Amino acid sequence: MPDKRTHRGPHPDDAGLFGPDRIDDLRAALADYSLLLTKGYAEKSALKLVGDRFSLTQRQRLAVMRSACSDRQLASRSRKCVTTRKAAELPIAIDGYNILITVEAAMSGGLIFKGRDGCYKDLASIHGTYRKVTETIPAVELIGLFLKEMAVPNVRWLLDSPVSNSGRLKTLIGRLAKENGWDWRIELVPSPDAVLAKTDMIVASSDSVVLDGCNKWINLAAEIIDRNLPLAKVIDLSLPGQP
Repeated sequence: MPDKRTHRGPHPDDAGLFGPDRIDDLRAALADYSLLLTKGYAEKSALKLVGDRFSLTQRQRLAVMRSACSDRQLASRSRKCVTTRKAAELPIAIDGYNILITVEAAMSGGLIFKGRDGCYKDLASIHGTYRKVTETIPAVELIGLFLKEMAVPNVRWLLDSPVSNSGRLKTLIGRLAKENGWDWRIELVPSPDAVLAKTDMIVASSDSVVLDGCNKWINLAAEIIDRNLPLAKVIDLSLPGQP
């Protein structure tokens, strides 16, 4: 069946899965999962252990998994994080799909989770094919205006070439950049993670692999959402879990 979604909004079950009565358990699950990661447990087995203990659904487990990190990862990411004030007027490399989809989700009422590292995570998945939604152009424009306010001299967007419709998205982003006079370079690469790990530019991403591999990063999606999308549905899972 073809994907006919026009928004990156919430799943029909999200209101129940992430309602107020579930948040304490989710925070406790995040704390337990992060502790197991710190102790060296394998991600898959640790998530199953925690998920079973708290009777979490697959979608709830996904939120916990994306929001957690070990103590070592947290310390490393905190050390490498650059504030928007310090990143102003410096070139930035954007993990394209990661940032764009998170902003799209926030704009369309999808749930956004604040993780242990302070990053905002969505639960959207493109399953190898990117579909333009109603929020795509407004999201790119919002990102562009934010970067303009930061006086970023040039921006390098990296999109996964194996993902279907990446070429179309590249063209769209390029057109918007030209219309607005933004100095952007949009590239299709087999693995943005590998490129972002080597670049000297400040990286914009919330992806765990990218954050652990890059030299410096900026919490771009969270900054954009906090400043410009006050109605976004952000659930803070980073608070201490209940015993």
